[in-house]
Amino acid sequence: MTTYIDKLAFIFIKNNKVLVTLTKGKDTWYIPGGKRETGESDEQALTREVKEELTVNLIPDTIKKYGVFEAAAHGKPEGTFVHMTCYTANFTGNLKLSAEIENLDFFTYAQKSLTSAVDHLIFDDLKKKNLITS
Repeated sequence: MTTYIDKLAFIFIKNNKVLVTLTKGKDTWYIPGGKRETGESDEQALTREVKEELTVNLIPDTIKKYGVFEAAAHGKPEGTFVHMTCYTANFTGNLKLSAEIENLDFFTYAQKSLTSAVDHLIFDDLKKKNLITS
């Protein structure tokens, strides 16, 4: 049986590196984002998750769809896949760690092995479009 986890991700590029976070208790870095709650639109869920994880506010008019990626879900049973809808956006405030995030960093393409399978696909796409450096 195939199961899909519906997630949203915030793609933020700075100095040709992509923002990633390390959740407390995890050993894998992830592009920030998370799962939607019942009744939330993509924009509502993404805005809430980014606020919860990074303490910044996305500017609604700047939220733009980047792409959709699917891969095996990290740390989940075989047959579980992540369906990741990615967005870019501008924000107000300063990036800060929330209670659930242990660390944040900006990764180059060379660091993609430290991320989840779905993030590998996103890193590949960002590299192909010359948005991140090797």
